[in-house]
Amino acid sequence: MGRKRLFDLEKHFASYGAYHSNPVNILLHTVFVWPIFFTSLVLFYFTPSICELFGLQPQCYLARHGLFLNLGFFFALLYAVFYVCMDRKAGSLAALLCMACWVGASLLARHLDFSLAWKVVLAAQLLCWTGHFLGHGLFEVKISFKFGNVFCFAH
Repeated sequence: MGRKRLFDLEKHFASYGAYHSNPVNILLHTVFVWPIFFTSLVLFYFTPSICELFGLQPQCYLARHGLFLNLGFFFALLYAVFYVCMDRKAGSLAALLCMACWVGASLLARHLDFSLAWKVVLAAQLLCWTGHFLGHGLFEVKISFKFGNVFCFAH
């Protein structure tokens, strides 16, 4: 029963609607959710790839272009699969966006290098999370964070 509720799109929309009815708060979430996800992927780019963990030399096309099967890839893939499980059509679009974020974040992280990337990620995360909490505190006066739901940060 718990697994079915996790993938129940209508339940997620009902839960979202209960905590997001103010237009300003909805706008803040629309603007800030994807940058939180994207910048998380930028930081995850610097985690070891599967090949590095097993001492293998990556020879694939993706690795030659800076796209590694690291924590960023698996984080994006987890969200992509989650969205597809909730709804095949809309979830496929969200999954495509998740994987596009992984590609974009990987390319950006490769360009910035860690010494600059962590500063960009920190600034973006602080800005976006502050926007989320201000949106709820000033406009909704409700906090939607539920500790039991690992996917809740993305709404």
